[in-house]
Amino acid sequence: MKLNLPFIKHCLQQFLLILFCSFSLAAHAQENTKSKAPNLIIITTDGLRWQEVFNGMDFSIANKSKFNHGDSAYLYKKYGASTISERQKLLMPFFWNTITSQGQLFGNRNKENKVDVANPHWFSYPGYNEIFTGYPDSAINSNDYAPNPHSNLMAFLNKQKAYQGKVIAFGAWDAYNRILNETVSGFPVINGFESVQSILKDSTTAILASLLKDSYKPFKEVESLDVFTHYQAMHYLKTKQPKVMYISYGETDEWAHHANYSNYLDAAHQVDAWIGDIWNWAQSTPGYKNNTYILVTTDHGRGFGDAWTDHGAEVKGASSIWFALLGPNVKNNPLLAIGKLGEQDNANQLFQKQLAATITKLIGYPFVAEHPVGEAIY
Repeated sequence: MKLNLPFIKHCLQQFLLILFCSFSLAAHAQENTKSKAPNLIIITTDGLRWQEVFNGMDFSIANKSKFNHGDSAYLYKKYGASTISERQKLLMPFFWNTITSQGQLFGNRNKENKVDVANPHWFSYPGYNEIFTGYPDSAINSNDYAPNPHSNLMAFLNKQKAYQGKVIAFGAWDAYNRILNETVSGFPVINGFESVQSILKDSTTAILASLLKDSYKPFKEVESLDVFTHYQAMHYLKTKQPKVMYISYGETDEWAHHANYSNYLDAAHQVDAWIGDIWNWAQSTPGYKNNTYILVTTDHGRGFGDAWTDHGAEVKGASSIWFALLGPNVKNNPLLAIGKLGEQDNANQLFQKQLAATITKLIGYPFVAEHPVGEAIY
């Protein structure tokens, strides 16, 4: 039988065209799924007390020369006011103007709205482990602990099609590559004095890398100043537009350990402004606008009075923390029925271990791990 070569060629062309269209549609569908899935930004500011978040400047600390370093006038001029409401907005205006009107804020113990760490240690590595794994493992008992053996929510999301390859973390402290177990988790962790230039090469990252290298290092080589963490993270956010990002600021903890209340409050004030910048950018950027959740929290609390500089299991009050949540349709989201919009003033007891399940449930990808995970609060 004679072969009809033109007909066979035509059929082959049509088959290849159909195959190409199928692959294109599948790729478009996958990309569309990625773009529609909610974005998640987690922000921590290390060791920031609930007392300052909800009350503003603490007069009992600001009045002592060993903490104000002889310049109480500076503190009173910048953060002092006669009412709590005024002091709140002087210290953290984004929290008390935007989060309290568009999101939720938990942890005011003066109103019996309590949030605590569930781990028994009350310091950083155990706290960050609890935030990201939902598992307050008591065996994690040192800031020098080895790479975390437990799955974290960011690694979990990185395995989901909607988020795969769109996950990254930035931290001022050089321990996050262990806390988030960068090698096993499969997403980049830029921490300490590491430059984002290792994964993003352009003129801006080159400048940031030089500034980071030559910067003032009050915390030696262990932790960079927050300004470098922030601007590296923001440049990556604007350039690569990841779907899941973690940013950790550290100066609130460092200046507290240095017993410098002025720098501690200034660091908190600056972090508040940066969170505002992140939120405002998200709300003005296609793909992020009305499609981004932001969780803001801390790894541990601190002591009262003169013990405000310290934390750990032996320091009373150091288990007390707070968290804030912003996101699309927070006011009307049935999952947020636990409380009203704004500051939560109902008597309640929540735990840090619940944050991982809570935030992943809100974005529609509930965190599942090989270890126990605290229940979502909603």
